[in-house]
Amino acid sequence: MSSMLTAVQRPSTHLRHQRLYALMLLLALSTYAPALFAAPQHSGMPRGEKHESRREIDQLEETWRNAVLTGNIAVMGDLLADDYISISASGTLQTKEDVLARLRNGRRRITSIELSDSKVRFYGTTALVTSLARVTGLNSEGEALGDFRYTHVYARDAQGKWKMVSSEASRIRQPGARR
Repeated sequence: MSSMLTAVQRPSTHLRHQRLYALMLLLALSTYAPALFAAPQHSGMPRGEKHESRREIDQLEETWRNAVLTGNIAVMGDLLADDYISISASGTLQTKEDVLARLRNGRRRITSIELSDSKVRFYGTTALVTSLARVTGLNSEGEALGDFRYTHVYARDAQGKWKMVSSEASRIRQPGARR
């Protein structure tokens, strides 16, 4: 009887992971939400600075794309903030360490990422990028391909360097496609 009570009282590993993920997401949102939901600072950023920042963000997006395609752990490690958090297309949370470990293990190999419909918006020292990505490659189950919408969030650090602090990917399902 006491073992039954112990099992009932202790949350499952899955439930503990869900709570941990929810806590991490809440922490990330509380840290970055004020900058994300503040009024756009179009007038606060001079046109030349906005143009230069847009060029920097576009270059960082290309750097991210190349690091994924080549499995470049050093470049990806430099691009991601230490407190980076991501929500994958399957809904799992990933830290910087998780992303780097996934690149390191090589079980998933992306062979092509075609980006389109990219939009960059600035909110003070935060940049929000939304894009459409057509991805092809191999994973442990075989060929992996699909279309995804994703969001990348960059924040300028104290030294003025942009770092990716968060990302989220959503698979685009065709009407009638199975889940």
